[in-house]
Amino acid sequence: PVKIGTPRHAIEQRIVFSSEDRRGEGIVSDLTVAENIVLGIQARRGWRHKIRKAERDAVVAEYIEALDVKPANPDAVVSTLSGGNQQKVLLARWLATAPELLILDEPTRGIDVGAKADIQRKVAELSAAGLSVIFISSELEEVLRLAQRVVVMRDRREIGQLDSNRVGLNDLIEYIANKS
Repeated sequence: PVKIGTPRHAIEQRIVFSSEDRRGEGIVSDLTVAENIVLGIQARRGWRHKIRKAERDAVVAEYIEALDVKPANPDAVVSTLSGGNQQKVLLARWLATAPELLILDEPTRGIDVGAKADIQRKVAELSAAGLSVIFISSELEEVLRLAQRVVVMRDRREIGQLDSNRVGLNDLIEYIANKS
């Protein structure tokens, strides 16, 4: 088991976490899109080792395009973006660190349908490409659509596991009801 003491240590271990509280614990609303995207890389390097502008610009452009952030303006203050685009910027921050494990807590809560579909599609692509993703969601349809394995938890404890390819929504609801 890996012991993690700080966010920087987690990033060094190539583990990243995106909180369900996008505004309170995720984006830094006074910073630009570019500054928000490179925060994870800068944290991993330490604040004394600044990212070169050319590298910063390349990383930011790559993730703005890959996640279809709108507007595609790296100098826009992130608080002026829609909730869905703020979430995409946050996802870009963590993907830019080249993680091995991506933990997303309610990444599609409170965002528009288009952004939700974009994020779900990107998560599915990342998983198919071999990235380990823990996707936490209270939307059961979303869980079944994205997960290979569903872990059902209650009071912070695992109460069961299901192979999502073998169960439907009604099966999952019945399983949860029987375990409660």
